[in-house]
Amino acid sequence: MKNTKSIIQFLVLLSIGILLVYLSFKQVAPEKDNIIAAFKNADYVWVFVGIFISLISHFLRAYRWNYLLEPLGQKVNLVNATCHVLIGYFANYGIPRMGEISRCTLAAKYDKVPFEVGLGTVITERIIDLLLFLVIFVLTLLLQFQELIGLANELIFDKLREKFAGIGENPVMLFVLMAIAVLMLVAFFMLRKKFSSLLKGKLGNILKGMGEGIGSVRKMKNPFQFIALSLGIWICYFYSLYVAFFAIPGTSHLGQKECLTLLLFGTFGVMFSPGGLGAYPAILGLILTTTFHIDQVSAFAFPWLAWTSQFVLIVVLGVISLIVLPIYNRKNVLSSNIKK
Repeated sequence: MKNTKSIIQFLVLLSIGILLVYLSFKQVAPEKDNIIAAFKNADYVWVFVGIFISLISHFLRAYRWNYLLEPLGQKVNLVNATCHVLIGYFANYGIPRMGEISRCTLAAKYDKVPFEVGLGTVITERIIDLLLFLVIFVLTLLLQFQELIGLANELIFDKLREKFAGIGENPVMLFVLMAIAVLMLVAFFMLRKKFSSLLKGKLGNILKGMGEGIGSVRKMKNPFQFIALSLGIWICYFYSLYVAFFAIPGTSHLGQKECLTLLLFGTFGVMFSPGGLGAYPAILGLILTTTFHIDQVSAFAFPWLAWTSQFVLIVVLGVISLIVLPIYNRKNVLSSNIKK
């Protein structure tokens, strides 16, 4: 049943991603020749610099993993850990969250880390990443407040004002909206006990588990090194996107504040569809045109160049890791047998 649900979820998200790809290409179809020229004339040196920085972030994630495993009496060989992480990212392009499962399964097979233990550490990683993402959110609000307000007004509030402009003159519509508000209020009071039981039940256990996961950082021998590695991962994410600005002339003038905004919303795009397919370029392209007033060609070329380079990196390294992992561990098994 769970497998069926996961497959349906994947197909829905993939369909949305493909639809966004189609709509993006359809929107810029008149500029096809200019877009092709933009890709041809791009400075791919900066693209490869961004790829190298991304590779460092994947290595740091693999290296950081042992900081969580060590207090639990477990350890993953660094080569194995790097392969596990890369294969996990590769799997996420297929089915969202499959990467975490495959990573823990491989650690159980090759490093004898119990699956439940590995999964617990990966969940803790996600909690730490979420906290750092919230830090990025706050920094973006502080540094790009006016731009974000302008974006919200243009995409949300102005359109809502247009929709509801005539409600005051339409008593029927006003009555319907008031009735909906009253029904929502009544529903809240009727279901408040159920919400309370949820907090005490499964949801409460999840929140408790999150707290324990964060608390486990204090049990480490070197918590400050763990925090530094966590910051290093997100710094790599930031600069892998930032250096890509220089690959396209139309985005080369953008700075670190703009990159912070794109990193924030780009992360939402990656969450929205498998590997960010369609969603990541669409969201970044929208922000580039509406908030930073980048021309349509550059606003299309930049996010697709950034996304495609990362996609190729993960696919290539994921496949290599799948090949290397059994060969490398077979050599380890043989050498350990010889020593015995």
